[in-house]
Amino acid sequence: MKLSFSSWRSSVAASILLITIIFCQCSQKAEPGSEAHIRNVTSAIDDKYLTKADASPGNWVTYGKNYAEDRFSPLNQINKENVERLGLAWSLNLGTTRGIEATPLVVDGVMFLTGPWSAVYAVDVRTGKKIWTYDPEVPRSTGEKGCCDVVNRGLAMYKGSLFVGTFDGRLISLDAATGKPLWEKLTVDTTKYYTITGAPRVVKGKVIIGNGGAEYGVRGYITAYDALTGEQAWRFYTVPGDPSKPFESKAMEMAAKTWSGEWWKYGGGGTAWEAMAFDPELNLFYLGTGNGSPWDWFHRSNGEGDNLFLSSIVAINPDNGEYVWHYQTTPGDTWDYTATQQLILADLEIEGQNRKVVMQAPKNGFFYVLDRITGELLSAEPYTYMNWATHVDKTTGRPVETDFSRYKEKNTVISPGPNGGHNWHPMAYNATTGLVYIPAHINNHFYGHDSNGATGTKLISTFVDGLDIRFDPSSPENMHTGHLLAWNPSTQKAAWVVKYEGTNPFQGPVNGGVVTTGGGLVFQGTGDGRLFAYDAADGTQLWEHELGGGAVAPPITYLVDGVQYVSIAVGWGGGPPALWNRFTDDIYPGTIFSFALDSIQSFQAKGVGRRTELIDLEVTATADQIKRGQQIYGANCLGCHGPMGTKGGSIPSLVYSAEGTFGIIEDIVLKGIFLPKGMPDFSGRLSAEDVSDIKNYLLSSAKVMKEQGN
Repeated sequence: MKLSFSSWRSSVAASILLITIIFCQCSQKAEPGSEAHIRNVTSAIDDKYLTKADASPGNWVTYGKNYAEDRFSPLNQINKENVERLGLAWSLNLGTTRGIEATPLVVDGVMFLTGPWSAVYAVDVRTGKKIWTYDPEVPRSTGEKGCCDVVNRGLAMYKGSLFVGTFDGRLISLDAATGKPLWEKLTVDTTKYYTITGAPRVVKGKVIIGNGGAEYGVRGYITAYDALTGEQAWRFYTVPGDPSKPFESKAMEMAAKTWSGEWWKYGGGGTAWEAMAFDPELNLFYLGTGNGSPWDWFHRSNGEGDNLFLSSIVAINPDNGEYVWHYQTTPGDTWDYTATQQLILADLEIEGQNRKVVMQAPKNGFFYVLDRITGELLSAEPYTYMNWATHVDKTTGRPVETDFSRYKEKNTVISPGPNGGHNWHPMAYNATTGLVYIPAHINNHFYGHDSNGATGTKLISTFVDGLDIRFDPSSPENMHTGHLLAWNPSTQKAAWVVKYEGTNPFQGPVNGGVVTTGGGLVFQGTGDGRLFAYDAADGTQLWEHELGGGAVAPPITYLVDGVQYVSIAVGWGGGPPALWNRFTDDIYPGTIFSFALDSIQSFQAKGVGRRTELIDLEVTATADQIKRGQQIYGANCLGCHGPMGTKGGSIPSLVYSAEGTFGIIEDIVLKGIFLPKGMPDFSGRLSAEDVSDIKNYLLSSAKVMKEQGN
């Protein structure tokens, strides 16, 4: 068929018009916060972008700000000279009272963060409004599988997708523009007590995720999945399995020589639930590993061997997951001294030489500086009070332990305790000041051996209900306090410290992570509900703002439309004592706060009050029944509800329950009517008699506390 010239011209004109329309539509800037806008800006986050994340200082696109995980932002619009003008720009109620530990991600004014039960939120920073919410529908029955609340610390972002690890052990890829799932992988054996609370990392097109559960008898590992398809690329185990079976790698064959007994029957532990970093130039991926399962070295490994790779910093090849080197911070760990605390990569001048280093302040109380090429120990010095070791031998790289540290002959008070000199709360490194800023602790713990020799699936060593330990503020060994510590990693000396002290023996040790900036500032939220800005050089307090609720998550800072913001997600929770105690009058709903210069928004939120009156009901039980109730409570309830004397944190203290609660206590414990709230169903594990004895123990304790004036 032939076309006339006029028909051909009309056809060409129509085609040009169509192309013009398409071009105009594509060239128009998408509305900020729209689906098209989010897809455009998140799709740009690829391997090159992540490798050079510091080249885009206005965004915060990976958990630790960059692959070095230094949490340093060069932004300086907010600085030491004007920080007192910082005011609230907006706040957003997330509608939850469980713990929030997330580091938000921000790209071009769109924020992504996680909350309790692994929920994911997208927020428009320009308006402070939610764009979408994704609920992975984690079964509430899994809540008891975790030691430290149903928290989640964050997301990874790559080529238009978000990645979240869920509390019940799944890794899910979401469309960042819509929040809709793209793929999902189960990463754990759900018959065991595995959980995921940490943030994934994306390295060279792979999503890397670890897990938790070393307290409950699992074997640690991390796994890499193809970011686009979800197919497993490799898995690196952190402790060896059954030696009668083939080892997964030469690394596991080597590690097995450092174990004794039948450790594999108890899991072994070593879960990699938090610390990760990546050096693109060296092509090395670094991870920190956790404590043994069970805690007690004598039960776990017959008191023999270093038990690799527990409590270690391990370097692996991210292409195939193969072992490169390791350094063990706590050989034969028997105190829950994890090395899962944040790893920071930096270049330091040490003894006149420029060294590529990896730094860590793990639980055991020593600050480590290692050569990140070889794993060589460069230095290790105490950054907090300790009595379990005197120093680290520079020749062997091993801590020199005190003669009582392993509590072999008798139960002993050891410092630090399982909360560590520093826990998961992120520290930050500022190359300008040359200082690392650490949310540090001074604490102790009463360690002892299980008289029954049990190795089971629960903690061997835990807080002992009713144990009379006096907290003498004049004695560091008997203090439970927290502080912000500025530490010079080159000289291994403290530069300055800000102390957080309280009259409550558990008040002060738990505070939020930090961020440091090019404006010469350090920001930190605290457990008593405040956000502070300090001079990064000398620790002078320059600004503070009330948050209403306790903060454990770290703040971040970013730039939107030329305006620098500081944001923090606030929600009290996490491990003991956050589960048991609070340092504000009420528990406030989880809230995102965002601050900018000269902003003047007000914040008003109604707290969820906790009862302050002790329950007062008749006790109808013998002394033996009450004692039995105490034992059952300690084995089944104490981990979440806490010892007697605490006021209740993100989970209430049962001695402050209403009368009606005790009227339905069997329905709660044995019928699971509070399962939607995360309260386990103990039917099949406890009897009506057990529940009655627990009830009378609680009522009896309330009477004693009332007589003592509590």
